[in-house]
Amino acid sequence: MAIARVHPLLVAFLALLLLGTCQARPAPRPAASKGAVVDGITAIYNFGDSISDTGNLLREGAAGGMMEHTVALPYGAAIGGATGRCSDGYLMIDYLAKDLGLPLLNPYLDKGADFTHGVNFAVTGATALDTAALARIGVTAPHTNSSLNVQLQWFKDFMSATTKSPAEVREKLVNALVMVGEIGGNDYNYAFAMNRPRSGSDGERSVADVGRMMTGVVESMVLVPKVVQSVISAAREVLDMGATRVVIPGNFPLGCVPSYLAAVNETDSAAYDGNGCLVGLNLFAQMHNVLLQQGIRELRRSYPAATIAYADYFNAYVRMLEGAREMGFDGSAVTKACCSAGGGDGSKYNFDMERMCGAPGTAVCSRPEERISWDGVHLTQRAYSVMAGLLYHKGFASPPPVKFPRQ
Repeated sequence: MAIARVHPLLVAFLALLLLGTCQARPAPRPAASKGAVVDGITAIYNFGDSISDTGNLLREGAAGGMMEHTVALPYGAAIGGATGRCSDGYLMIDYLAKDLGLPLLNPYLDKGADFTHGVNFAVTGATALDTAALARIGVTAPHTNSSLNVQLQWFKDFMSATTKSPAEVREKLVNALVMVGEIGGNDYNYAFAMNRPRSGSDGERSVADVGRMMTGVVESMVLVPKVVQSVISAAREVLDMGATRVVIPGNFPLGCVPSYLAAVNETDSAAYDGNGCLVGLNLFAQMHNVLLQQGIRELRRSYPAATIAYADYFNAYVRMLEGAREMGFDGSAVTKACCSAGGGDGSKYNFDMERMCGAPGTAVCSRPEERISWDGVHLTQRAYSVMAGLLYHKGFASPPPVKFPRQ
């Protein structure tokens, strides 16, 4: 049986909001020259989750479940070994640092690391809301307690330890780029997961299955304003401390992600768009993005001297899907994980929540560089490279947080 449809009033509401927030994208910007600091930026401070964690969860001690395999091969296979990055290689934050002529960001929990040019506070599995706040509404964060507020406190602790006054903090932040996210996706993931459908032997869903799924969707919708407020509040704090360039990314198109596609397993073709993505889940992601952009506009009014960029992960990802073949990806496998049960030739999405990448019985596809999805949840190194280029050189982060020199 098909799952329940998104209510038409919600669709209409979202459509009206989206019409009010669409902006023309800036002209494409060419890649930066390597080896020199760009646009005066000498440091990056990054908050987030597995999209940008370069080793904090690894140092916390990886939790069980789907995260336990991310700290060992085949993760990191493209760069010589696992580093705590949830990919076969580098992430967007790595490519951004390289383009800025800076060293790769070290994780905050690597206490012996060099933090001269910034710190990475992101933790795989982290949430925008504190774990206690999630628990009050019945949502469990199973992998880490290092929420956005915890990361923000780490940032304050770091600044206190490396400066002598608030004025010195401001001086330090003048030449820094602060990345507030992507974070918040896990808040929704955990709410969805708690009500994940359980298909019977015939593949059909019971009424109880559908009820659980819709409960998860409703709970996640209730979370959206709270998640967005958490992100905006964190951005406000770093701006108050003296940040002058802040990037706030939106959510990915969840309906295009193999893990979600496999979990929903909708059989009605009307539920999908032309890219093979679930329309309802993408509308949910856009609801988050619309509210986030409204919050960003308020920040811009409050801090007119600062550059506060919205990084449009949603549309950059969609552009990558639509241009997959011309970008060198396998156009027939854009919604199929590279590493999971069955190698590259398993199920429709090559994703099994019970056998995540790295678990016994899983394998890696023969050409990861031609896949967008690495493990059904995270992207391949190649896809992260393309995303970074679209965001910071092709205008999908607006206004441009960095003025890269023309070649």
